[in-house]
Amino acid sequence: MKFDKDFKKAISHLPSDEKDKLILRLLKKDLNLANRLYFELLDDRTAEDKRQVIEKRILSRIEQFSKYDSTPGYLMMYIRDLSGEITEHVKVTKDKYGEVSLNLLMLMHTLTLKNRDVLSYTHGKARKFCLYIIARAFKILILIQKLHEDLWMEFYDDLEKLGQLISENDYLMKTAIQNGFDVNWLINKEIPEDVEQIHRDIRNQGYLSGSVYLRDAGYTRKIK
Repeated sequence: MKFDKDFKKAISHLPSDEKDKLILRLLKKDLNLANRLYFELLDDRTAEDKRQVIEKRILSRIEQFSKYDSTPGYLMMYIRDLSGEITEHVKVTKDKYGEVSLNLLMLMHTLTLKNRDVLSYTHGKARKFCLYIIARAFKILILIQKLHEDLWMEFYDDLEKLGQLISENDYLMKTAIQNGFDVNWLINKEIPEDVEQIHRDIRNQGYLSGSVYLRDAGYTRKIK
């Protein structure tokens, strides 16, 4: 929402105590904004400090739910919950580097521990979970490309590992091919310059959302 100049000017002329009351009232309705202001004004921890806390939490949570024979549906529920924590961390700290590293950690650790278990279910039962993984991998590539190029190399090893984990799971590979995601982008660390546009075009066709299931062979590429 954009505010016109007259509105901004009127607000700036409000008495200080009245502005303070309005700010506190608004912060009560926007917890993310309140947490961000607290982080910027009072928290003595850095974004990296808070990132390390989230890293430990991700590893601990995944280790915990991996002890049980969870269906792909439950696995997706767990990692979506972790994704929400990552999103909240980024909103509070503006940690764009952490947004990439934490999502990579979440996917890699989940697949490292549960890849084989997912294959013990039917493809139909694993479909939504696989779609979520591939959609999240797409997002990671888009986020990396928005960072400074000097930082890209720091993610290369993890990208390759994620690509290998996906390639070891027939369900994930089938889902990637059906939804226009080339796993070679991960394994060979070759992010297309127009990856965001590729993602947008695929989404506009209904893919990655589950509304379209099968894809023609146009996006099929073999792992090198």
